[in-house]
Amino acid sequence: MAAAQEQFSDHSDGTEGTGGGDGDALPPVFRLAVDALRAARLRPELEVEPSPPPRRLAPYAYALEATAVQDGQDLADGRLVLLHDPAGHEAWHGAFRLVTLVRAELEPEMAADPLLPEVCWSWLTGALQARGLSYAEASGTVTRAGSHYFGGLAERRPATQIEIRASWTPQEGRTGVPDTAAHLTAWGDLLCQVAGLPPSGPGPAEGAAGVVSLPQRRGPHHP
Repeated sequence: MAAAQEQFSDHSDGTEGTGGGDGDALPPVFRLAVDALRAARLRPELEVEPSPPPRRLAPYAYALEATAVQDGQDLADGRLVLLHDPAGHEAWHGAFRLVTLVRAELEPEMAADPLLPEVCWSWLTGALQARGLSYAEASGTVTRAGSHYFGGLAERRPATQIEIRASWTPQEGRTGVPDTAAHLTAWGDLLCQVAGLPPSGPGPAEGAAGVVSLPQRRGPHHP
């Protein structure tokens, strides 16, 4: 497996923190957390690169985007954001927060499963638990949206997209730094599972707690 830092495109440290323009001014715990993200080892099907972080959610933020690719086809994509507030955040119950968006396009028969939202949420919690990660205040939504095409687009098959939006507070270690590399790896497991890729390494047990793997799908929908 390739290291995540080898898959990142080059960018300045200034994009990591929204609380200060100078990379040297970043809190040491935040810099260590970001360095761990860069050093994480991910599945080879994942193509990862940094992206502009949000500017108003926390004093410091770091964001990356990833796409699950197989045989040249994009099967799912997502974004993971690490937020940090040195003063702590009442709603987070901690100084760090992870926020994610994951999406993929499903075959209509898969999307019709009434239990699909519950299953998708269990993929997230199961991926974290399978890596032995402690976290708090997990919340989010699972949305499925269908598209039907008409007129000049009538030849296209109906498409349904599943979208998982979630956030959780990673447990901080003794040094005040959460194991962001492990959280990123678990998030990569989630992205691959949403993409319909077979499991690789630790992951939710087949059939455990209602967690199932769906067949490979067509990939994220692009307008």
